Amino acid sequence: MKVHVGAAATEEEAGAIASALAEHFGVDIEVYAGDDADEPIAVAEPPEIEYPLDDDLGPTDREAALRAEIDDILQGGPEKYKQRLPGQGKLFVRDRLDLWFGDDGEGGVGDADREGAADGVKFEDGKFAHFDAWHGNSPDVDESDEGNRLPADGLITGAAEFEGRDLHFMANDFTVKAGSMAGRGVEKFLRMQQRALKNGKPVLYLMDSSGGRIDEQTGFFANREGIGKYYYNHSMLSGRVPQICVLYGPCIAGAAYTPVFADFTVMVEGMSAMAIASPRMVKMVTGEEIEMDDLGGPDVHAKYSGSADLVAEDEGHARDLVADLVTYLPDKAGEKPPRSDPKPPTYSPDGIDELIPEAPNRPYDAHDLLDRICDAESVFELKPEYGKEIVTAFARIDGKPVGVVANQPTERSGAIFPDAAEKAAEFIWTCDAYEIPLLYLCDTPGFMAGSQVEKDAILEKGKKFIYATSSATVPKQTVVVRKAYGAGIYAMGGPAYEPESVIGLPSGEIGIMGPEAAINAVYANKLAEIDDPEERAEREDELREEYRRDIDIHRMASEVVIDEIVPPSNLREELVQRFDFYEDIEKSIPDKKHGTVI
Repeated sequence: MKVHVGAAATEEEAGAIASALAEHFGVDIEVYAGDDADEPIAVAEPPEIEYPLDDDLGPTDREAALRAEIDDILQGGPEKYKQRLPGQGKLFVRDRLDLWFGDDGEGGVGDADREGAADGVKFEDGKFAHFDAWHGNSPDVDESDEGNRLPADGLITGAAEFEGRDLHFMANDFTVKAGSMAGRGVEKFLRMQQRALKNGKPVLYLMDSSGGRIDEQTGFFANREGIGKYYYNHSMLSGRVPQICVLYGPCIAGAAYTPVFADFTVMVEGMSAMAIASPRMVKMVTGEEIEMDDLGGPDVHAKYSGSADLVAEDEGHARDLVADLVTYLPDKAGEKPPRSDPKPPTYSPDGIDELIPEAPNRPYDAHDLLDRICDAESVFELKPEYGKEIVTAFARIDGKPVGVVANQPTERSGAIFPDAAEKAAEFIWTCDAYEIPLLYLCDTPGFMAGSQVEKDAILEKGKKFIYATSSATVPKQTVVVRKAYGAGIYAMGGPAYEPESVIGLPSGEIGIMGPEAAINAVYANKLAEIDDPEERAEREDELREEYRRDIDIHRMASEVVIDEIVPPSNLREELVQRFDFYEDIEKSIPDKKHGTVI
């Protein structure tokens, strides 16, 4: 506790004040002389409590019995199931908690002061859930049955410190009926979610569940406070606090909804899967024979469904990914994301101009551009294998987190396909929920055309992309890197979408379409009337150059369509200044319940 006294106070007087307050409040005290003092002139710690020497009271057999019961609970389910875990490449749930919340973050059973608690676990709720159904000390159990162990009802909930941040957590115990969910565990899960809603701290879900416990479903499935309330609470928590889910096993049916409701989902290679039904159920319903990994493994959800944000190599890597992820996120909505010490970019911004080809259709890697704009080693990409025509990533510019939406010219010239549009919309929506400013790097020929993309809902998903950009009230900066054709400039934060700035590089172009397509659309018939091939080609070149002058970034700046043309070498510093200047800008959307686009 910091205390300020008059500037004329002596060290002796300050010391007496510090000692008295430390003893009274039981906390460390720092006393400063004057309101402007940078260093304390006295500090004091609370005195150690000395119990009376003749106090001979202590724990009895009753406490010893309780500790023995707790120790038994911490052993998890039947031993035979614990023995199978190493072969499945995964940790026992208590060791997993030690990996996540132990002091060294390297796994193994820690030396915690409290029974079975990793050093960073603050407390656990519901260790004794369903105790009376299985433990030998229960009056309802005649004799302990090793095969019917249900410690904590297979689900652990509590609070912990992770990378210096307080959060709620839950973790399935796969040794207890394959991590299945039943009445008492459901009650614990719901309480944890409801408390997170009230106190505004992030939630970490460590999922390893086969779904609902079918033989007990009457106690939790359709109840008002049953498993269905999970997803109601997920919906209420969405945008209130970050929800992060890590999958450690085949999460089926109801268990698969938690990861898809979470803001961020991490799957682990070789062990994770999620699906609406198991392979056995799929075969019964459809006749299809399929392995779990092919049905809902990491490859499926990272490349095709987009449900996995990140894929980890193993349990330790999953923890590392989440440790990086949380550095970009606030604890709750309304708070600004944490800042880091600024770093120069990996490569000099002086190389940006040479990196961007003059020809609109020549590729370059958007990651190379980010390496010259963002702080070194700060680019944290999400869903890299899904909708690859757009890069969505957290990054830092001068130590401040931003959400990057960048067209990727190496993937189909950066044209926006349905999956990429959906990915971008969801990312923008998440950034806006957690006050993370947005940076658009536009280099796209626009939304893709064709029969297949129409079947794949290019209009519907493109609409969501534009809606997300329109509704975001965080600070937005848009850079026209090169081509900005068609409705691509709308989705990518163009002038009509109220970014704080639209700036262009000298390679930029803004138009309804590119020169080739425009000439074909407008002049095809007239060109066809020219019989001489050389004369026709010469006329095509003239028309192309005329069109390019109309859409050139200089014309856009001259007409004040954009705010400024920036020398590429200055782009990073320009963004630093603009993000800093508009950091506290106030923006709003019309007063309404919510939009109708989802």
